[in-house]
Amino acid sequence: MSGARAVAAILATDLRQRLRTPRFWFLIAGLAALMWWCFPAVDRDYLTVSVGEGMRGRYSSAWIGMVSALMYSSTLSLAGFYLVRGTVVRDLETRTWQLLVATTMSRGGYLLAKWLSHMVVFALLIGAGLAVGLVAQVLRAEDLRIDLLELVKPVLVLTLPSLALTAAFAVWFDLVPWLRRSAGNLLFFVVWVMLLTFGVSQAEQAPGAALPWPGDPHGLLVAEYDLSHAWPAVDAGKELGLSVGSQALEGKAPVLLDWTHWQLNAATLQGRAAWLGLALVLLALAVPFLDRFAAHVGIPRKAHGDGARLRWLDAALSPLQRGSFGTLLAAELRLALRPRRAWWWLALLVTLGVQAFAPEKAMAVAIIVAWVLAMDLFARLVLREHETHTTALVFTAPGMRARLLQVRAIVAVGLAWLLVLPALLRLAAVHPQAAVATLVVGVSLASWGMATGVLFRNGRMFELALLALAYIGVQGGLLLNVAVAPMETLRWHLLGLPLALAILAIGWRRMETR
Repeated sequence: MSGARAVAAILATDLRQRLRTPRFWFLIAGLAALMWWCFPAVDRDYLTVSVGEGMRGRYSSAWIGMVSALMYSSTLSLAGFYLVRGTVVRDLETRTWQLLVATTMSRGGYLLAKWLSHMVVFALLIGAGLAVGLVAQVLRAEDLRIDLLELVKPVLVLTLPSLALTAAFAVWFDLVPWLRRSAGNLLFFVVWVMLLTFGVSQAEQAPGAALPWPGDPHGLLVAEYDLSHAWPAVDAGKELGLSVGSQALEGKAPVLLDWTHWQLNAATLQGRAAWLGLALVLLALAVPFLDRFAAHVGIPRKAHGDGARLRWLDAALSPLQRGSFGTLLAAELRLALRPRRAWWWLALLVTLGVQAFAPEKAMAVAIIVAWVLAMDLFARLVLREHETHTTALVFTAPGMRARLLQVRAIVAVGLAWLLVLPALLRLAAVHPQAAVATLVVGVSLASWGMATGVLFRNGRMFELALLALAYIGVQGGLLLNVAVAPMETLRWHLLGLPLALAILAIGWRRMETR
């Protein structure tokens, strides 16, 4: 009973910490509102979840639940990691852990409470999304029979194990010292992509084929397998596929079929239970390492680390140190560049070489990689005083608020351009429009990085967005790949830039006063 009370107390404290800020509720409401896009009217030219060629279920409770489950299982398993992580790090960095460890609380109970806290946040978000789905069911009026069991069933079976894994990863990445910041955010994105493709290559698409056990972590194969067997009014022997995401209909009307019940079997439940069990096993494996990892908080870096050997940096920045503004600019550049490890400089040299000598497609990818290397700088540049609790000290200097923001904007934009300088020089000679687009994207990334930093008080949301855009850009998509439709990329970034600057200006003033 004492262990249960300790878990409940930590869980309640974490939830109060999360729920007391209006920013959290705005985020929950905004993410839930995005679910409306997942239920397009019949006259819209796209689908979000379809089976076969342009087929979807009428908006019954079962289909609303299935769409919600698949969208949340695939997207919230990524975005949720960046949303919930940080509670363990907060306890370690604020020395709360030293107080907790002095009590009779067990290590396993502490980690279980943190995991449950993440799951409750996911439950709040999913509950809000399902409420949006019910509104869509009523307003679309394709099937007005409300069945709460069928509505919730897909979420419990498909989404719960997927988010349980995400919550376990969030605990692990908060514990391991070198995964607590941007490196962990980048690595989890890679892990998520790997999990998204897990088991897909072993699955046979033909109707009647057996589903490889235990399926995939996100439940996409399970849904595809069950729908291929239970989907109504299709030709016998016709191969079906499940599509999750935006699919353009290109003027064709969607085919609506009645799908009001999801028939579960034992194999499906066992497979999903296996993934849920794996999440709990991962959580249990972290218990023996808790004390060891907690001891690595607050240990200063070695004086002769990689950054301390950058003697050339002082020489390169010495011309700037003329006047107070130049001295402040040089100091900010040192603080941004000196902590960089040797591997970071090596990776940067490789990307610069690719930009200078590789073909255009490889050059465009190298530009994206260079910006990803600096994603923590863009996202955390304005958070230094917030993270080191030196706001009251730094801003006592007259006019420091405006000067510091100007200097950091110059540093962020300047580095965004400097990291892609070889590509800029090449594009200016052979593709001026792409060169201009590259300059504007650099300004946009720097501005949005600082804007999201002051808005969310952390850099995780920007890092998630940048990683997602980088993944799309490497695949040939817009926004970061300047070699693909540079003028359209330029237009999108110019449209968003005023909003980023407004958020930054307002958020910086509010952040400075706290």
